[in-house]
Amino acid sequence: MTSPRTRWIGLFVISLAVSLIIVDSTIVNVAVPSIVDELGITSTEVQWVQESYTLVFAALLLVFGTLGDRFGRRRMLVIGVIIFMLASVWAALADSGSALILARVVQGVGGAMILPSTLSTLNATFHGRERGIAFAVWGSTIGGMAAVGPLLGGWLTTAYSWRWAFGINVPLGIIILIGLMLFVVATRDEHPQAIDWTGALLSVVTSAFLVFGLIEGRTYGWWLAADGLMLGEWQWPLALSPIPMSFAISLVAGIAFVWWGLRRERAGKSTMLAFSLLRIGSFRNGNVAALIVSMGEFGIILSLPLWLQNVLGYDALQTGTILLALAGGSFLASGVGGSLSGRVSAVATVRAGIAAEIIGLILIGAVIAVDTPWWSIALGLLVYGVGVGLATAQLTGVVLQDVPVQASGQASGTQSTARQIGSALGIAVLGTVLFTSLGSTLDSRLDAAGLPPEAREGIVSAVVDSAGSAIPGLDAESPEVAAEARQAFSDATRFAAFTAAGFLAIGLLATLRLNAPVPGAAAGRRPEDEAAAPAGESASDERR
Repeated sequence: MTSPRTRWIGLFVISLAVSLIIVDSTIVNVAVPSIVDELGITSTEVQWVQESYTLVFAALLLVFGTLGDRFGRRRMLVIGVIIFMLASVWAALADSGSALILARVVQGVGGAMILPSTLSTLNATFHGRERGIAFAVWGSTIGGMAAVGPLLGGWLTTAYSWRWAFGINVPLGIIILIGLMLFVVATRDEHPQAIDWTGALLSVVTSAFLVFGLIEGRTYGWWLAADGLMLGEWQWPLALSPIPMSFAISLVAGIAFVWWGLRRERAGKSTMLAFSLLRIGSFRNGNVAALIVSMGEFGIILSLPLWLQNVLGYDALQTGTILLALAGGSFLASGVGGSLSGRVSAVATVRAGIAAEIIGLILIGAVIAVDTPWWSIALGLLVYGVGVGLATAQLTGVVLQDVPVQASGQASGTQSTARQIGSALGIAVLGTVLFTSLGSTLDSRLDAAGLPPEAREGIVSAVVDSAGSAIPGLDAESPEVAAEARQAFSDATRFAAFTAAGFLAIGLLATLRLNAPVPGAAAGRRPEDEAAAPAGESASDERR
């Protein structure tokens, strides 16, 4: 980027690359019922379609951020976009749930290569006031594209096919690749950090086995193994379920991760997690709050599209349009947040945002029924979106407020990872809550209606395994059973909404340990302050 014009065109290209991966994290939500119908995937596979992308994405963010610094950020961007495109083609052509899940895993790898390289490229390319503008554009792109995803996915699914929700990544990817080569300068860190491969492996094992246990517990048994349990072609030989073992492996790997990281830190070596920064109260408590809040924020987006389409009968485009109310609330919050800046502390704004999210989810849960009008859900999503906009925008600044400038790169990467792990756990936990409560509620209602156990088991399995997609088909066989299934799915969705509100309430309590920064204090500069600083004052390995 040798000229100002070229530099800003490069910013557009980088923003487009960010859009590619952010849209893909939400575009699938409204397409899930169509995927279930065509591929016949189970409710567990539905969770993995969402989860596999988010989990891999979170696990590899810091690794690929370091690799980009070492081998070149533009090179990492190009490789990431190519991998993402190829994985998108794989997903679009998938003929089974397992193929789609594997494609999403590879997409997560590509996304993890793209995101940290975009921010570090901006950090290396823009200076002074221009850097602040570039970072603002980058941040607003993330918020805007997350909202566009459901609407775009709904339109593509309704007008064409759910496969185009993935296929659209190919032409966009080609445009991005051309733009990267023409308008984005190649940069790398002159003194890159060594990669902690052992720490990276332990972090992946910790998160992967934890999420596996949360999602598969209802399938394999939470304590005792389910009857006839098969893992592929191999029959599980123990009475004890593999789920407790999965949690045990996650716990041991997590302890080993902390031990290994502290050992490397004492030796003056690089670590995957900024352990020394955890001594800073605002950073430690802020990351805990960010993780918990992300669990509540993103988990509910799994259940609402399923309920809107399978119970209320909306198509994918209508569902995406209703979910757009969340985006409207988020954009509204950006204006409110701007007016509050300087008059209300960032911590207070975060608390107000989380409180609004809780109120929005309670409103949604309170009105969920088999005959709920669309506008009442949209109203709850609007309030919820206002909360997301207020909390998300300010929480990063609160987390980083006391972090020294020279450590801002590692600190921002850590808080981004905390958010993504929270999102992954939210999908796992709330998905499990949704489908477990759906099964138990439907079984209880059918039992009260006088259905024999054999009939109940078949209906419950069909509804739960299909993630609710079997409900419309029940109308022809038994309208009464279909009505009970719709009521049970509504009850389960309401329970999931209240559970998400509970997570957010815990996150709100976590913010009580956060103190507002003292105006003019030297310690702790907000990300936007750092962004506007000269290049020499900013960490060269800025991640996210």
